[in-house]
Parts: sequence; structure tokens; C-alpha cells
Amino acid sequence: MCGKTTVLRDLVRRISTGIEKIEFKGINVGIADERGEIAAMYKGVPQNDVGIRTDVLDNIPKAIGMTMLIRSMSPKVIVADEIGKEEEISAINYAVCSGIKGIFTAHGASLEEISINPNLKTLLNLHIFERIVFLNDKIRKAEIDKVYTLDRKNLEYMIMEWLNYVRIKNCNIYIYIFIMFTYRNIGIK
Repeated sequence: MCGKTTVLRDLVRRISTGIEKIEFKGINVGIADERGEIAAMYKGVPQNDVGIRTDVLDNIPKAIGMTMLIRSMSPKVIVADEIGKEEEISAINYAVCSGIKGIFTAHGASLEEISINPNLKTLLNLHIFERIVFLNDKIRKAEIDKVYTLDRKNLEYMIMEWLNYVRIKNCNIYIYIFIMFTYRNIGIK
């Protein structure tokens, strides 16, 4: 348990509501919350603070939710937790082709490990993620372990220098498409 859903929720809230400190006014966000873990909807109202410009579709498959959000809610950023199915990868590709940025999470401890999942490997090979963030639960919850950035010239992911983490920690990430991966605790669900 690395805290990836908590980090995701906080990013959504900051991107949606805005960050006064950096004079960012906020933008429209759409969440495809299949299991209700991000917004925790009750009678159509999010119980978790996900921001004032956030639309949530819950209790439907993520792929359908992402597509519906794109077609009807005009988000600038689309969000989904624990992606990995083929139809979800297609929905993410549809979002990118529609000019929408995204934040997604999945399980994996390294680029090599996530490449074992053929759907995630396909997504990585499309080179649509500008940042890949790995969280580490060994030190403390939601600790950033590694950050990779896409080298557009060579179409490969390069590990970022530590100094560049500051941009992510200050939540100046709304301009990126990225995915967070976490270490999977074997035997714990």
C-alpha cells in the first residue's frame, strides 16, 4: 500500500480547484471511478474532496466511463485508477487523440515489470506518457521512488534527475500525461 489512490485524489483536487501559490486557476477534470475508491460517491455527491471542477462517473467500467466523460463533459484531464485491461488502453489512446491529458495508476515496481502486462506494454510503446512515477512504500507512504520522463527525440524513457522531482512535488504536473506505478504487496489485497 503506497498511497497511490490518495496521491491521485490529491492531484485531482489540486488540478481541479487550482493552486493559488502558483497562480493556477484550475481546469476541468473527469474521473472514471469504477469501484468508487477515488471520489467515494454517495447519491451522486463525492464524499472525498476531488475539487470544484471535477466530474465523476462511478460504478461503470473505466473504459466506458472515460469515453463518456470525453464525449459529454469536456475534461482537460482524465483520471482512472488501476488501469491494465485492453479496453482501458484503447480509451486512454482515444483520450490522447482527443487532446486530453491524463493521470492513471497501475501496479508495478519497474519498467521491466510493467512490460510483462501486454496491455501496459502496448501503452508504453505508444510513447504517450510524458512522465512515469514510481512510488515506494518502504520508507513512507506516497514517497516518490523514481520518475522517468519521455525523451521525445529517441522515444525512450529516461530517469529524471532528483532536482526535477520538485516540479512534481509542487503539483506543477497538470501539463503532463503520466502514470503512477506502485510496488505490489504480494499476498495483501
